[in-house]
Parts: sequence; C-alpha cells; structure tokens
Amino acid sequence: MRIESPLILFDGFCHLCDRSVSFVIRRDRKRLFRYVALQSEAGELLRDRLPLPPGTDSVVLVEKGVVYTESEAALRIAARLPFPWSLAVIFRMVPRFIRDMFYRWIAVHRYTWFGRRGYCRIPAREERERFLTIEELRDLL
Repeated sequence: MRIESPLILFDGFCHLCDRSVSFVIRRDRKRLFRYVALQSEAGELLRDRLPLPPGTDSVVLVEKGVVYTESEAALRIAARLPFPWSLAVIFRMVPRFIRDMFYRWIAVHRYTWFGRRGYCRIPAREERERFLTIEELRDLL
C-alpha cells in the first residue's frame, strides 16, 4: 500500500469518535492526516488488507505501514498535533496494558455515554479531500 499520509480509521457511527475526528481536523493545520470511517467502503477494504485485530471497531492509526490501535493510536495522533495537545505523549510513560484497559473501558461505554448514529459522517466540503475515498484507495493498492 502506498498511502503517504498517516491514516486514521475510526468508528463512523460513534458520536465520540466523530467528534474526536473533528477535533483532530481542526487542529491538524499541516493537514498531515487522512481519515476513513471503518464502516465506509474504503474502511471495509482496509479492514481486509491491514493486519487489524479481529473485531477492531475503534481508532486505528496507520503510519509508514505500521498499524497502531487503541491508546497507542490515540497518543501517536495527539503527538502530531500542535501544543498543548502534543503533551499527551506523557501518558506513554503509563504501561500500555493500563492505558489500553482504560481506553477499552471508554470504548465499551461510548455509545451509551455519547450516542450512536445509524450512518457515517458526511464530510463538509472543506474536509472532503482529507477523507480517503474507495476510488483513491483502489488506485493506491
């Protein structure tokens, strides 16, 4: 796969995940990241092509061919954002199994606490080029 930009895969039905993507987009002034909802056609194709853990339904970061999930994905994304958000990397001092336990606890409750929708976000016109389409993805594979 020849995807140059770090790629964020996310749960497109989850309000928390969608708001998190909006948060990153607003702060990603250098336009480093591309985005794909896991439930989109592009997301389905990536699920088949990437070495994702079975049942992956939360944030995934693919950077330079390496797949990061759960807290590691979230912290690596934060590290690429401007100050003060980049300071979140300090949490990498916490052992990953503890970070992931906390991450999974939030992930399990995210629909109850933040809600779930029956469709993926439709990117605003100014965001569209940042979301990887199935056509672009097929050209890259």
